[in-house]
Amino acid sequence: MSCVAINIVGNSIPRDHMANKKIDSKLYEYVKQDNIEEFKSRVQQHLAEKLVTPCGNSLLHVAIRYKSNNITAYLAKEIPSLITSRNDQQDTILHVAAREGSISHAIRNLVNSNAFLLRTTNREGNTPLHVAVINGNKDVAKFLISRDPEVAYYKNKTGRSPLYLAVENGNMKGILDDLLNEEASIPREREDGDSLGMLPQGKSPVHAAIENCNIGILQKIEEAKPELLRLHDKEFGNPLHYASSTGYVEGVQFLLQKYRPGADETDQEGNYPIHLACKGGSVALLKEFLKVIPYPNEFINKKGQNILHVAAQNEHGSLIMYILEQDQKIVETLLNAMDEDGNTPLHLATQHGRPASVYLLVRDKRVYPHPANNDGLTPYELGRKQSTIAVERYEGTDETFAKERQHSDSNNRVEGTKV
Repeated sequence: MSCVAINIVGNSIPRDHMANKKIDSKLYEYVKQDNIEEFKSRVQQHLAEKLVTPCGNSLLHVAIRYKSNNITAYLAKEIPSLITSRNDQQDTILHVAAREGSISHAIRNLVNSNAFLLRTTNREGNTPLHVAVINGNKDVAKFLISRDPEVAYYKNKTGRSPLYLAVENGNMKGILDDLLNEEASIPREREDGDSLGMLPQGKSPVHAAIENCNIGILQKIEEAKPELLRLHDKEFGNPLHYASSTGYVEGVQFLLQKYRPGADETDQEGNYPIHLACKGGSVALLKEFLKVIPYPNEFINKKGQNILHVAAQNEHGSLIMYILEQDQKIVETLLNAMDEDGNTPLHLATQHGRPASVYLLVRDKRVYPHPANNDGLTPYELGRKQSTIAVERYEGTDETFAKERQHSDSNNRVEGTKV
């Protein structure tokens, strides 16, 4: 089944191109009461397909909202054009049913004969299944997913799928179980129109479980849909990247056990999960990675940096000390490795003003003290250059800074004091 939402705008008459009239109060009351006889009598006096509420709801929207099953069935049969009508929020009648938790026999029949409603999105990009999950309407969600399982993976305008929302809502009323238990393969998106490419992009339900530090839901997802552990998020990378960046140790442990290849993938910035663990300074996370990765020196990011480059640049003393305690042959290659700019970890620590990192690296006899980077600067020369720049700025070489400083000094002088 193609992962393309059907646009039904062409099937309905735009409100600004027709002489719409507001539903009168008596007719509205008859709909609320499901008073079919009085409704029939009064509605025949109007062009019913043109009657709307102030927010654009048709008579059928209103009937479904109030669970008026008799009037719903009557309108669907006598005025089928209302089936494709939308209100001002671009909600179809199925969006309303999903929000109200209404899944009457009439609604089931409408869905069975108008399957396009299942994939139609409103102004927020939500399908009816999104709406059912958001509102915790389990019966409606279960019905909708049974009719079109792939919709569970459709993204709204914020990149959230119904599966993601079910996790984010803490598996409210067990809706996540229903979504996961449906036998549906994950739809693949076309990259170039010719061949099937990556798995669906966007916010993965696994990312939602990590964000909420919910190991129970992670286990539930892995048991029902292990392929979800491979989904990527454009911003956060794969689930192991995200767990590493958030410092979620239990999540990293779980993912390394269940999907070890995730450790060998890079995110859009070219970092491996182990780089993100070191960027956050977590010794506990690095320990977990080293249990399954005995060669951390082989992981180089897009900038040519190893884990010690990252730790030194971000001033993580405890992590640096832990790295320096590892196997000597590995540590020696980490200590003196150069990135794409020719910088060693000591260069980066100096350049970014990380005194603790500088101290730990300088005192290690395995560190080469005088390597030059691509600009021909040793760590010492780079430090001296940084110090010179700082002094020049303080002394007012930068004209703007000097004026601001002079203005500040004049405002702070004590009256009567000679300068």
